[in-house]
Amino acid sequence: MESHKHIEELLEKYFEATATVAEEEVLRVYFNKDSVATHLEQYQPMFTYFSKAKEEQFTKAAPFSELVKPRRKFNYRWVSVAAAVVLAFGVYFGNNTYQNYQEQRQARVAYQQTKEALNLLAENFGKGTEKVALLKEFEVAKQKVYSNN
Repeated sequence: MESHKHIEELLEKYFEATATVAEEEVLRVYFNKDSVATHLEQYQPMFTYFSKAKEEQFTKAAPFSELVKPRRKFNYRWVSVAAAVVLAFGVYFGNNTYQNYQEQRQARVAYQQTKEALNLLAENFGKGTEKVALLKEFEVAKQKVYSNN
């Protein structure tokens, strides 16, 4: 008879997945006996189940003919047509998007150039009004000189 200490060591190895096949067989034989230590009785149902499950066999006939349905042949031509349609949409809308991007970029460049031109015009117009103000003062001074004579 195996000592309880040895069985406990084998159980520890079994649960750590380091037990050999021979050691597992020792455990199966021990737990299939009627006299098992009381503190190890909790493991007995597991090992007796493994022994009984090993002996079970499936006896019913499996009706495979009812389960198997005839497979329809998959038509790959439709997949290629669908792929071509998706590709055509992608090229059309992608090209459209690229053209829109180019137009927006050109519009931004034109806007910046127009803005710079108008700023330059406003700056020069401001200089022109300064000169007109000087002419107005000159005209006032001239009127004073001519009116005194």
